[in-house]
Amino acid sequence: MQTSTSKRGKKDDRPLKLRLLERAKEAGFDAVRITKPDAVPQAQPRLADWLSKDRHGEMAWMAETAERRSSPDALWPDARSVIMLAMNYGPDENPLALLEARDRAAISVYAKNRDYHDLVKSRLKQVARWLAETTGEQVKVFVDTAPVMEKPLAQAAGIGWQGKHTNLVSRDFGSWLFLGSIFTTLELDADEPHDDRCGDCHRCLDICPTKAFPAPYELDARRCISYLTIENKDHIPREFRKPIGNRIYGCDDCLAVCPWNKFAQTAREIALQPRDDLRAPTLAELASFDDAAFRAYFSGSPVKRIGRDRFTRNVLIAIGNSGDATLVGIVREHLADASPLVRAMAVWALGELARDEARGLASAALAREEDEAVIGEWRAVE
Repeated sequence: MQTSTSKRGKKDDRPLKLRLLERAKEAGFDAVRITKPDAVPQAQPRLADWLSKDRHGEMAWMAETAERRSSPDALWPDARSVIMLAMNYGPDENPLALLEARDRAAISVYAKNRDYHDLVKSRLKQVARWLAETTGEQVKVFVDTAPVMEKPLAQAAGIGWQGKHTNLVSRDFGSWLFLGSIFTTLELDADEPHDDRCGDCHRCLDICPTKAFPAPYELDARRCISYLTIENKDHIPREFRKPIGNRIYGCDDCLAVCPWNKFAQTAREIALQPRDDLRAPTLAELASFDDAAFRAYFSGSPVKRIGRDRFTRNVLIAIGNSGDATLVGIVREHLADASPLVRAMAVWALGELARDEARGLASAALAREEDEAVIGEWRAVE
């Protein structure tokens, strides 16, 4: 049995697993369970099937890292145990309520404060450092930017189960958990996997605005609003613009509707609680950002990663869906934007809010526009 010295200098002879759990809780994690690197053999064929159907869209890195992603053994052959850790980011209000306020912007719950990648990784390092110092074994930490199948591993470890919306569901925290992992050369006893508790429920599938679930437990990212507004670097296809509504960064619908959320808890980490100015910002304010203002406003937020142009593209779609004619002046200002992504959606938004005005401007705009996508938007409103 490994022992360590407590803060008071006394030897701690309690079981290592108990001390590990205590350290993780002290670091801010709400759930900690252990599994083995070979615990998810079904991950490889499922990932291969998903990729073969091109359901990853433009996320080329999913295919490039498929071998390492589908097998922790391939990622680090020396690993003997995988410690899965989860941090609760439960909201203090229903995210679906904001969808009715069409002059406001709906930002996914996880993105309303600090970038969780930084927060979770720093806490993982704290726990991993203690484990390495205590046992002398090697450790590596991973958050979801690494090629790790975190959700299947979390289910194998017993933290929760992958619901029909493909996200992890917990009996204690609903659908609101960030995941991280510590791989180690240390041999630890594995916990029991979690069974599926979705039953006959299919609320998460029914609520999806863009029908992104071909079947239960299957996601077509190309139709997912989170993918479209975040990962997609191109113009958002016309068929998805109306369903996007006022969701300008991500989508929480399938998470928020899960009945297991009745047991969810509000995030205890202040850094994971919503910034007041991101709870329900106005579309008018967000549409006014130049690059510098955008970066300043979203400093420390994951929203910053998509850049001002993609962000403004999303905001203009929300404006086009708002039905608010008072926003036409703001749309007009973006018709000559330097970014084709922005110009194209400004044309679309103008067509939605002031069709006659858009038609009146189309001929002159077409004469000077060089971008094919923007030309296509102008022709659509002629």
